[in-house]
Amino acid sequence: MNSMNTTKPQYAALILIAAFISACSGKGSAAHTDENEKQDTTATVELIDHAGENEKHLKNVHQLTFGGNNAEAYFSFDNSKLVFQSDYTKWGVECDQIFWFDINEALSDTLNPPMISTSLGRTTCSYFLPDGKHIVYASTHLADSACPPVPEYVPGGPYLWPVYEGYDIFVADLEGNIVNQLTNEPGYDAEATVSPNGDKIVFTSTRSGDLELYTMNLDGSDVVQITDQLGYDGGAFFSPDGTKLLFRSSRPQTEEEINTYKEYLAQGLVAPTNMEIYTCNVDGSDLKQVTKLGKANWAPFYHPGGEKIIFSSNHASDRGYSFNLYMINEDGTGLEQITTESEFNAFPMFSYDGKKLVFSSNRNNGGDRSTNVFISDWVD
Repeated sequence: MNSMNTTKPQYAALILIAAFISACSGKGSAAHTDENEKQDTTATVELIDHAGENEKHLKNVHQLTFGGNNAEAYFSFDNSKLVFQSDYTKWGVECDQIFWFDINEALSDTLNPPMISTSLGRTTCSYFLPDGKHIVYASTHLADSACPPVPEYVPGGPYLWPVYEGYDIFVADLEGNIVNQLTNEPGYDAEATVSPNGDKIVFTSTRSGDLELYTMNLDGSDVVQITDQLGYDGGAFFSPDGTKLLFRSSRPQTEEEINTYKEYLAQGLVAPTNMEIYTCNVDGSDLKQVTKLGKANWAPFYHPGGEKIIFSSNHASDRGYSFNLYMINEDGTGLEQITTESEFNAFPMFSYDGKKLVFSSNRNNGGDRSTNVFISDWVD
């Protein structure tokens, strides 16, 4: 089992989480590389099964990226492509940008993915539209062409995610041409994903003064607020039939928690240490809390059968920074651990046919801090 090679493992791992989920992800900027490093833009895909001995639902776990922080890899509707974000400096970026690739080509040769985003600002939360020729993603490039700063960690202080006001949501083709801007409101707009029915987008916004879920049409019209309770509602996905939403939420309860949450949000920050998984109908009705595990439960996605949910959690970690994938019934019963390898496993997505699972993990990273994209056959 690989572990993170750092003198402050808890800090480093939680910073990974803070970095990855700050929008859907929104990681910190990477260190600069020299020109020789930037010219090395390919990585050979090794067809080695990286499934752990006790990972019975995973078979033929193949690594697709080999350096930097790579996250939120999501399938196209026909299951042939993946779109993801990366800060891998050998691809010539300084902070997260959006890339895509054909899965079969990547598995048969080398990975040298084309960039979709503008290379300016920071990007996050990309997702394919139904036609497979366009993606939706969030970017800060209109607010500032530079990578925005990440919160400085204060020893002994809380772990904080930035909620960048400069994020807006865009649609681009696979050549990187922006064809539409879907949001233009003051404040944070990001975390967009698309309904399997191909008709709606769900996203998170601060336009109400809090981090709430909204839906809109694929062209940005008919914006509807879905959640309205105090707390960070984000990372939402639709159910396989498009009738429900699945998301992570922090719900401050005590006066102290409420005041702290509001104070951080006023500074464009949130603390990620306590989150649970919720579902509701697409109109916001029938809100239900799925997990009651404590600590950080996030990155949920429905199993294609529509009755189970896979998600990432550190609830079983005594140290608080080991994140594995778990599966749970929609009613909160039947918790089952899916991954056992490495200190970080998150961002799972099932292919639309249910045959594959893609996720991010720091397994097989040689002891450095890189997090890579893996694809696996799924065994029910």
